[in-house]
Amino acid sequence: MNRVFPPGVSEKDFGRALVAFSEVVGAQWVNSGELDRDHYQDFFAIDAEAHSASAAVAPISVEEVQSVVKVANEYSIPLWVIGRGKNFGYGSAAPVMSGSVVLDLTRMKKIEMDPINGVVVVEPGVSFYDLYDYLEKNNLPYWLSVPGNSWGSVVGNALERGVGYTPYGDHAARIHGMEVVLPDGDVVRTGMGAMENSPLWHLHPHGFGPNWDSMFVQSNFGVVTRMGLWLMPEPESVISLEMELDQPDDLGWAIDTLAPLRREGLVQQSPTIGNWLRAVAARSVRTDWYDKPGPFPDSVIKQIRKKFNIGWWSAGVRFYGRYDVTKASAAIVSKEFAKRTKYEIKEKVWRRGDKRPPAPPFGVPITFPLKNAGWYGGRGGHVSFSPVLPQSGTAALQQFNRAWKRYDEFGIDFHPGFNLGERHLTNINQIMFDRDDKAMCDRVDKLFKGLVADADELRYGEYRAHISYMDLIADTFDFNNNAMLRLNQTVKQALDPNGILSPGKSGIWPEKYKGAQK
Repeated sequence: MNRVFPPGVSEKDFGRALVAFSEVVGAQWVNSGELDRDHYQDFFAIDAEAHSASAAVAPISVEEVQSVVKVANEYSIPLWVIGRGKNFGYGSAAPVMSGSVVLDLTRMKKIEMDPINGVVVVEPGVSFYDLYDYLEKNNLPYWLSVPGNSWGSVVGNALERGVGYTPYGDHAARIHGMEVVLPDGDVVRTGMGAMENSPLWHLHPHGFGPNWDSMFVQSNFGVVTRMGLWLMPEPESVISLEMELDQPDDLGWAIDTLAPLRREGLVQQSPTIGNWLRAVAARSVRTDWYDKPGPFPDSVIKQIRKKFNIGWWSAGVRFYGRYDVTKASAAIVSKEFAKRTKYEIKEKVWRRGDKRPPAPPFGVPITFPLKNAGWYGGRGGHVSFSPVLPQSGTAALQQFNRAWKRYDEFGIDFHPGFNLGERHLTNINQIMFDRDDKAMCDRVDKLFKGLVADADELRYGEYRAHISYMDLIADTFDFNNNAMLRLNQTVKQALDPNGILSPGKSGIWPEKYKGAQK
């Protein structure tokens, strides 16, 4: 891969900046060789070279982050900030704007725990595995909420509004207090942290005056170097219900059955409903079942379902807490689903003291679901399309049917799921493809843009976006001539006039780099 320099920066000044970075972090932590640059590509992208880093710098402390930011301002070097760079399906470690230097925070791995209140303070290099091991080693009675693929940064995932499977699955909602390096190198602490040595920094959800925590979520307004997160106390019991639904249209009544139970709080975590392909894509490859182009015939789908004894949809609901409560809650949901499904409802009970299953609903990080990227063979890739829609069976079926037609139009296997939040649905669509198949990559790009256009007609927006489509998604939030985007850009220009932090993140461009938009 040929080196791409930051826009407007000469090779000479770029070299001087790398030397200055080396003086801050040590020469071994400034990486600019070809293999180093390849390391920060998006290995699951349609076109990895469309987002190429010029180098990477890896500080180990907030003081080093401050100094790196100051050097970047001096030499006009754009920095792309990552925690661990495992944002698979959304860009991994790659920058929106080619030529950016990756500010890699992987070395920042400190963990502090308040075992009484169940609050952990972590730096951005801490992975879900790191934090899980810390809790286990210290025999702390708290559980993580982890995403389906758990290689990433605890901080980075929360900042991207990542989700998990326990009642604490809205990760951004569990953020309480940050330490942030601003674009000029200054440091702020949010919430009660604005008071020197306050014992309430990570306990009270606000501070005095505006609450700025959300300002740094999915933004490029600062570098988060510490974050407080509330963890879930280990429950007395977990009861899991697995329910199979026979027909595609069963999605509607299943949503309408679960939604009111979710709103009233009987169901406290976000139930997931995924189709048959979600159940098999991580356990097999396409040619195990079908070696022809186009959609799977019904006969093959029936064969797959029979092999794994699954429905067209599989729904998972879990209950956490005191056994008497979880047992009663699970019975209510089982009774409602038993009225509509011919499949046996599978119930499993976990009690405190039992060995935990290696699965995200039990706070245990895993990575094997990422195998689904190899569904088509070759160098597997995937991109996620995840619009939010009303919590309604009718809305879910409408979205499902429109998306299914789009997938069939472009010859891509349909891999949908629906997660129920407290008042909304998130439609998670994984678009899998073979990166070595150029024609397929072109179809995937068109498919993604078609899905965005369809959702936009219904005024549904994505809750997060791949780096290649951030501008496209930002443009759909168009109230009053994109007033929100204009506000974001005004704040960006005020805080970061040199445009050094993650230009293009979430469609937010500083004036300096507006010409770099695609």
